[in-house]
Amino acid sequence: MNNIVRVLIVDDHPMVAEGIQSILETYDDIEVLACLNDGAEAVEQAAQLTPDVILMDLNMPRLGGLSATEMILERLPGTRIVILSMHDSPEYISTALSHGAKGYILKDVQTEEIKQAIDAVMRGECYLCTGAKGSLQPKDGETREALTGREQTILLELAQGKSNREVAETLDISVRTVETHRKNIKRKLGISSTAGLTRYALEHGMLQGTGHEF
Repeated sequence: MNNIVRVLIVDDHPMVAEGIQSILETYDDIEVLACLNDGAEAVEQAAQLTPDVILMDLNMPRLGGLSATEMILERLPGTRIVILSMHDSPEYISTALSHGAKGYILKDVQTEEIKQAIDAVMRGECYLCTGAKGSLQPKDGETREALTGREQTILLELAQGKSNREVAETLDISVRTVETHRKNIKRKLGISSTAGLTRYALEHGMLQGTGHEF
């Protein structure tokens, strides 16, 4: 029985990727297949290498980690993707999980925690490092509702400047449904304008890899 976990590392900072690789290669039950530096390459290579686990950075050139995660999981639904990021805001974390990621760890964690994350997702669990868990906990006196996965998708579309009708056509839903989601998004985030939604999405890294220029 082969218990070797095959891992793909995707990060556009070579020192980070190589540092993780050198740590993981000290474990007998892990094989690092490759270190890649952008999401587009990850989508291509994942189809060929079929890794068990992908450690995926969020903000990368050409194609961001969220888009790459979605595309890889469409082709390889059994792959476990763990986001490796320096961003600890709740929006980053919840958006990553809604896109299918099975884990989220911050880049400043102890290196052994990366191994713990790999072990956890291989057991079928969802893994959040301590910092990510704390970030998702409501702050004292804060009762803000979280956006649903569908609302996050629609926010991303709206933030790219699409009209309600264009979003409806893209997602194959009615314009009325888009309008309802748009109202709920604005209410939950406390934002009144479309420009505010775009700024929110930009500040929280949701437009990385979309090709949207500012």
